[in-house]
Amino acid sequence: MAYEIKAPAFPESVADGEVAAWHKQEGEAVARDELLVEIETDKVVMEVVAPVDGVLTSIKAPEGTTIESEQLLATLEEGAAASAAPTAAAAPAAESSEAAPAAADVQMGPAARQLIEEHGLDPAKIGGSGKNGRITKEDILKHLKEAPAESAAPAPAAAAPAAPAAAPSGERVEKRVPMTRIRARIAERLLNASQETAMLTTFNEVNMAPVMALRSKYKDQFEKTHNGTRLGFMGFFVKAACEALKRFPEVNASIDGNDVVYHGYQDIGVAVSTETGLVVPVLRDADFMSLADVEASIRDLGLRARDNKLTIEDMTGGTFTVTNGGVFGSLMSTPILNPPQTGILGMHKIQERPMAVNGEVVILPMMYLALSYDHRLIDGKTAVQFLVAIKDLIEDPARILLQL
Repeated sequence: MAYEIKAPAFPESVADGEVAAWHKQEGEAVARDELLVEIETDKVVMEVVAPVDGVLTSIKAPEGTTIESEQLLATLEEGAAASAAPTAAAAPAAESSEAAPAAADVQMGPAARQLIEEHGLDPAKIGGSGKNGRITKEDILKHLKEAPAESAAPAPAAAAPAAPAAAPSGERVEKRVPMTRIRARIAERLLNASQETAMLTTFNEVNMAPVMALRSKYKDQFEKTHNGTRLGFMGFFVKAACEALKRFPEVNASIDGNDVVYHGYQDIGVAVSTETGLVVPVLRDADFMSLADVEASIRDLGLRARDNKLTIEDMTGGTFTVTNGGVFGSLMSTPILNPPQTGILGMHKIQERPMAVNGEVVILPMMYLALSYDHRLIDGKTAVQFLVAIKDLIEDPARILLQL
């Protein structure tokens, strides 16, 4: 029985997609639920798997093809035997060793392919540790790490040239690589945010000692009680943001034409950095989630983002965003709005600094906070008060639980 392999149904917000990588070729046997092809949209990378055991008989949309929702990608014959091995595989070993396989013949994902293009590597020289010899990102990073050692190995004395060749005085290498659809979409949204909003940023600083003490005291018990969920800092800031948004509904609102839409719920977007770019999955009804639920959900979203398992629904909506540049060492930044949201909170690195406390100089773990906001809707006074509310809640975390 023949099956038609079609692209997933795209939501209305996604016009089309692009075939990023085929993991099976025509004539190859496939198992049920085995990955066939990856489809890259401007928001997520979607995976299409085999519905049954069989053989991939024909590919209708090669890599790089722009496709629409539910478009035919390939046909699969259920239960058919795999085709004979390619003629090149039957050639003598000496003959096959003369020609290295082309990059397009080596199985790899979009992230691995991008690394190979950026560094100008030969895929034939990289051993694939993935299924069926597939090259992974880790294989490429390992190859790059070992490459200098290989190049530094001394050559045999007999192979030394009579006269050393002059070394180039300085190479000026340029490489042109097209943007991925996700990166192009991110660039478009960031540009629109800077051009179509009256964006300002206000700053404050927060003493992290109370939260750090609470975390140090209860982190082991918290992890045991909540099935391995670790107690981090993001959970405190998400819960503090929910409480502050209730007090200042303008920060939780959005602009739709000439209307202001006030949201009676707190759906908090959490910015996550991935190989393909920054994505913002959403915690639905975060105000009703416990601290453990927030931490577990953030970890789950982060893992799925890393493995390209996020769905478009995971990143749709959101009334406010929290981003943490501190994990990369950022001391201070001005986060860019995520339209149509009108506010975004930026966390940063915890840095010990001398602070004046009751007339004495004390070394405290301090963090700069940044709130970028759309001045068309939010006045400076409201933005400052919102950020101060976040500061007060973090410096006295009991207020989060007591909603004070």
